[in-house]
Amino acid sequence: MEQQQTTRQQKIARQIQRDMAEILQREGASIAQGAMITVTTVRVSPDFGYAKIYFSIFPFERSEAVMAALEQNNWFLRRELGKRIRNQLKVVPELQLFLDDSLEYIENIDNLLK
Repeated sequence: MEQQQTTRQQKIARQIQRDMAEILQREGASIAQGAMITVTTVRVSPDFGYAKIYFSIFPFERSEAVMAALEQNNWFLRRELGKRIRNQLKVVPELQLFLDDSLEYIENIDNLLK
């Protein structure tokens, strides 16, 4: 069972979500490979050492390739994030990147219902 996040964790998570979206928008063209990437959720560990970042990718068929590119550029994303949040946190959290496939799941259910 996941513990309730503190107000500070939620605040930092929202900040990371905004910053990550901005980083991908400005410098992520090569990573995105023409796909649309949305940062759907960010969860931060209580010690702020880890940030789990969930991405939604459209078109979904490209998600595997885009996730691989994100993973390869993890160091770059972390460095860029560090430049933005260094005033809020002592340590830049390690990034754990995940695919949020809930939209794909919803689309599958829609198709089944038709």
